[in-house]
Amino acid sequence: MPPTVGTSRQTTTAYDSTTKLVDDDEARPYVIVSILGKGSFATVYKGYHEETRHQVAIKTVKRGDLSAKLFDNLQSEIQILKSLSHRHITKLIDIVRADKHIYLIMEYCAGGDLTNYIKRRGGLDEIVVRSFLRQLARALKFLRHRNLIHRDIKPQNLLLNPAPPEELARGHPLGVPILKVADFGFARSLPNAMMAETLCGSPLYMAPEILRYEKYDAKADLWSVGAVLY
Repeated sequence: MPPTVGTSRQTTTAYDSTTKLVDDDEARPYVIVSILGKGSFATVYKGYHEETRHQVAIKTVKRGDLSAKLFDNLQSEIQILKSLSHRHITKLIDIVRADKHIYLIMEYCAGGDLTNYIKRRGGLDEIVVRSFLRQLARALKFLRHRNLIHRDIKPQNLLLNPAPPEELARGHPLGVPILKVADFGFARSLPNAMMAETLCGSPLYMAPEILRYEKYDAKADLWSVGAVLY
């Protein structure tokens, strides 16, 4: 998996399931079940609401690991997620602020990420690729209309869910999962007339201007889409 550059790294990776879980009493009314992945300062668990039994992903951040800048980045991520509601973007369901941890309760995507999906299938046919690209384009168009740039588009941040009946009724291809953009740890507001200059993202998917330490705009996300498509 390509590394991510920057200070607000939150993308999850494969993780040893024998690692001790946090004290899930802190996360109530959500119950932690198992580890889904781990990033530089956040661990993501699979869990559920103890009353409704609704499955969720629980992004857990240890307060003691947060510098002032990382805390500000987390607050920015939370505010951005609160403002978003789109079928191709993972939903923030709830936030639990405990003494030792901050828990972001996210939509659980049962299909895992795009990287593992490709590995399981041994590749993708053109129909599936076209569908995924259309779905990703819808999400980025939605973000651009809200003056947001993601800055870490890559297969590990594209999560999948089985297509529900309402999506199939819209003409979604049978057997193709619904794609959702996840991990807004590097996202920021970037109006059309402004440029960003922070070096962040995953090198294999970063636009050349970012790697050259030049200023860049929202088109950097489009380069990442092209790298994912390739």
